[in-house]
Amino acid sequence: MVPSRKNFIAKNESFTCKKCGALVAPLGRSYRNHCPFCMYSLHVDRDVPGDRLSECQGLMKPLRLEKGNRKGWLGMDVIHCCETCGKTIKNLLAEDDQWERIGKI
Repeated sequence: MVPSRKNFIAKNESFTCKKCGALVAPLGRSYRNHCPFCMYSLHVDRDVPGDRLSECQGLMKPLRLEKGNRKGWLGMDVIHCCETCGKTIKNLLAEDDQWERIGKI
């Protein structure tokens, strides 16, 4: 049996948003994990951020913002919920995110 990773795997790649179709560039100082335009994400990770092992691949809807306990822009987390399997994930809010759109999509 191969043990699963517990540590973050750095992935800072450009992608095309599956929700709104925007071309999303990598984030300079951190790692982009959701579209800054519509705030949607994609359920690609299973065990740790960056592992890309999720079989689900569902759209992750931005639900709300919460005060984060980690360092980051604005100190806020975006709470995403997978529309396919229901998994909930916290992601750091980035400085260029259009967070005002949460709840309006």
